[in-house]
This record gives sequence, structure tokens and C-alpha cells, in this order.
Amino acid sequence: MAFLWPLIVLAFAYAICRFLFMLIPPNVPSIDVDASDVLDDGNQTQENSFIYIPPRGRTQQADRKVQCYEPATMKYLGYYPALTPVEVNERVAQARKAQKIWAKSSFKQRRQFLRILLNYIVKHQQLICETSSRDTGKTMVDASLGEIMTTCEKITWLLSEGERWLKPEYRSSGRSMFYKKSKVEFHPLGVIGAIVSWNYPFHNIFNPMLAAVFSGNSIVIKVSEHASWSGCFYFQIIQSALAAVGAPENLVEVITGFAETGEALVSSVDKMIFVGSPGVGKMIMRNASETLTPVTLELGGKDAFIVCEDVDVDHVAHIAVRAALQSSGQNCAGAERFYVHRDIYSSFVSKVAKIVKSVSAGPPLAGKYDMGAICLQEHSEKLEILVNDALDKGAKIVVRGSFGYISEGAVDQFFPPTVIENVDHTMKLMQEEAFGPILPIMKFSTDEEAVKLANDSRYGLGCAVFSGSQRRARKIASQIHCGVVAINDFASNYLCQSLPFGGVKDSGFGRFAGVEGLRACCLVKSVVEDRWWPFIKTKIPKPIQYPVAENSFEFQESLVECLYGLDIWDRLRALVNVIKFFTGQHSPATGKKND
Repeated sequence: MAFLWPLIVLAFAYAICRFLFMLIPPNVPSIDVDASDVLDDGNQTQENSFIYIPPRGRTQQADRKVQCYEPATMKYLGYYPALTPVEVNERVAQARKAQKIWAKSSFKQRRQFLRILLNYIVKHQQLICETSSRDTGKTMVDASLGEIMTTCEKITWLLSEGERWLKPEYRSSGRSMFYKKSKVEFHPLGVIGAIVSWNYPFHNIFNPMLAAVFSGNSIVIKVSEHASWSGCFYFQIIQSALAAVGAPENLVEVITGFAETGEALVSSVDKMIFVGSPGVGKMIMRNASETLTPVTLELGGKDAFIVCEDVDVDHVAHIAVRAALQSSGQNCAGAERFYVHRDIYSSFVSKVAKIVKSVSAGPPLAGKYDMGAICLQEHSEKLEILVNDALDKGAKIVVRGSFGYISEGAVDQFFPPTVIENVDHTMKLMQEEAFGPILPIMKFSTDEEAVKLANDSRYGLGCAVFSGSQRRARKIASQIHCGVVAINDFASNYLCQSLPFGGVKDSGFGRFAGVEGLRACCLVKSVVEDRWWPFIKTKIPKPIQYPVAENSFEFQESLVECLYGLDIWDRLRALVNVIKFFTGQHSPATGKKND
């Protein structure tokens, strides 16, 4: 045992050194980002202080301006140009030049870029969240959960593991190529294009940008016309961090515009990432097919939230309300279908109703509200149509939340959190993506029925399953056709950035995040080379050299049986035959005979 003591002392000393090293602050330079355009200090000019009334019946595209306003107050924020196809192509060309330089950058330089971003984000959380809140109507807490934490998790994961997953990965060479080394290399694709939605304006820009830039690419991001104001400020943060590490200009570009702008981007990049609706996703695919541009699509969701009878009702009810309000028109991937076991149905509905009754909605920066505004114009009308359709078919509203003070011009931007019972799958509310603060709750009797109901959807993004037995919850979840699963929790996958994220069916295909998302930004290259070069080289066996010998097929038969036969004695006999071929001792009489 005496020899163990030095090892224990060394291990303890190593642990102490690691701990002390953690106490040393990293040398990360701070960046200065001009935030004057997004700070609401009450000193705005008259030009930008009026209430904006979006035009109905015509698009802004005719004006070639992307008009921006606060959905919670309708206060005008300004406008950005709608780029033409020619301008988009120019931006992509500039990004392509920058990428050729950046592809040669070291991982050390790329990690420093990430640290600078992380440092800025942590120190400017309020500014980032307020900007997101003003542009999309979400609350500060929702912005922190969905924008800040997810982005910080992605950065820290890349810092910890990113380089490891982009280094060559060695694979087995198999039996016939045992004298070879086989590996997979991951090279930058070139210019990544991204068209992102409005619901997470900060994270939706940073998510594809971080993966693209860390893997050696450039990226051009078209932000949503509903979140261009915040997107252009977040772009300044990226630009400042890139400049601080000496990255080439135009490595990252953020562009504004409408459909025409997006179409031009799809046809000019090396890989396309799209976050949005299934309808637009199909258009992206059609356009990408013209140039055979690979695409990753993250589309709609109609996540199922399954509650078994053996749960803590109070605990799960609070999670259910948070999950539903996360789909309040400011966020995506909220739970939109609630399936509760009939034994606890009444108590669960009652508990949820009590919580929702206490929820208030209002301008998120004007007071303490649990829920903000709906970002999209006229979306509240769609939600009311879905609710009325359910009521006409037998559903019942249990309770609705309350409103705070809302200015007259912004009334249509709010929808009360609503609990609905007695729903079924004949109702549009249980089939179409609502994207609103609605909790439709349906009964089920058996686990098999719950699985059947959850799978009865054209969407397949995620699900959550709650049970007092984790084994039971896992069994139910394993049968649900979707890409993301949370057991006894909801949306925790978003904060596990080592995991891939994406769906199936009308929820899209391809994956963000994790190893899969990072390598999706790469040209995956298979490489084979001699293991013991130059001592052992590939030499074509004489029987199959041109012109092939008369007994060439017999040689191949023996070689295949030697390598892959299941009977060891047959393989040994075949090996003897192969040796005879190589030594010139083989004759047809000693070859393999047919039975």
C-alpha cells in the first residue's frame, strides 16, 4: 500500500492546482458596443416617438423598408432596408472572401472570440433582454431563459468540447484494409446561410453563427422582418467581438428584408439553415433544390405534454402552465397539447386554472407582468378562431387570465392565457400550431391511448412525459415520434447544448446544437492512408492484375472466404489457398470445388 501514497498526494496536489487555476480570471478583453440606438432613455427624436399603425391588406415590401415597432406599445422603432437580390449576392461574395482567410484561423483564436462574446453577454444581460423584449413583446424573464441562458450554454459547450469534435476522428479499417488508417476529417463548408424567426431574436442569430464561425465558416443571416431592430443591434455585438480577435471583415453578415431577400440568399450559399413555418420551409427546399444546396429545417411544433395519474399534481401543474405560456406568441416549442390521465383530470384542471387565473399580461417593461404581447400582427385573431372552433365542437373555457394596462393602439397584440377542457382531435386547436397561451386539456385512460394521441399530429418536434415511475415515462416517450424528449420536465433539452435539437414530419429535419449541429456546418471527408508507409503499400494481387488471370475469380472466392467466412476451419483452408496464389503454387485441382 505504501506505493499508493505518492499517487494520492500527486492527485490531491493536481486537484488543488486546478482549483487555484480556476480562481485566476481569464485574460478576456472587453468590447465597446454602441447601444445608443436601442437605449430607451426618453430622449428620442420626434421622428421616432409616434405610435405605428401597421398597414392592413398590403405588404411593406412595396416600400422596400422593414418597419419596426414595439408590439406591446406600438411605439415606432425605425426601419431597415429590404435588400435586393443583387445586394444579397454582394454580401455573400464578401463573406466568401472573408471565409477563405478565417478557415486558416486557429482554435485558440476562435475560442477567444467566444470568450469575448460570453463576457459581454454576462455583463450586459439587461440590455440584451430589454432589446429582445421591446422588439418581440416577451418578458424579461422569458428573454433571460430563452435568449441568454441557452446562448451562454452553447458558448461554454463549444469552449469545452468544440475543438474535440472537429478534429479528425479515427475509425476502424475493417478486415480487408487492416493495414490502412481510416479517419474522418471535418472541413469548413464555406458560406452558411441562415433565415431565422422572430421568436428568439438573440439566440436565433447566435445559435447558427456560433457553430458556423467556430467550424471555420462565414455566415450570412437574414433576420425576420418582425425582429430586425433587435437583430441589427445584436449584429454589432458580433462585429465588435470579431474585430477584437482580428477576424476578417464581413465574416458574419446580418441582412434585412422580405421573401425576395431570403430567396436570393438560398441560391447563393453552400448550406442553408431555416427556422420558421412548414410552408416557408417547403419553399426553401424547392429553391435549394435548384442548386442542390443542403438544408436544415427547424419548423413548427405541436408538443404533447402527457401527465400520468401517479404524479405530484401541484408540481406538474406549475410546469404545465410555464410550458403553455412559453408558447405565448413570443416563444416557440411550447407545449400545445395536454393529455392528462382521467383519474386526476379534474384535480389537474382545477390546479392549472387556479394558477392561470393569477397570471397577468401587459407591456413587459411597463410593470410586473407574467406575460407580454404577441409579436405578430393579427395573430390574436387566429387564436380566437381556434378557440371558437373548439367551443363550437363541445369544448369549454375553464378560466382566463387578466390584463394590465394596455394602450388603445396595442389591444390587438395581447391574448389572455386560457384553459380549455373537454377538447378532442376533431378540433383545430389540437391539430394546428397555435403559438399562443392556450392550455387545451384532454383525458386519456391508458398509456397506449396517450401514445396514440401524441402521435396523431403532423408535427414531431418534442414531447414531455410525467410519471412517478421514470421507467414508465421512458417507455411512453420512446414510442412518441418526435426529435426531442423531456422526462418529468419540460424544455430542459434547450439547456443541454451537447444534445442535437430538431424534429421529424412537419417539424423539419436536420439538427442544431451538439456534435450533430456542429458537424452539420462541415464538409465531412473520409480519408484512408497506409498505416505502415512506406514499408507496406497497396499492391494489386497478380491474379487480378490486367490482363486478369484465368483463375482470378477462384482467387477472389478464396480471399472473401478467408476474410468473412463464419467457420474458422473454412477460413484457414481459404487462407492456405490465398497464400498458394501469391506463391504461384496454386493449381485448378487444388482450388475450391463446387458441391
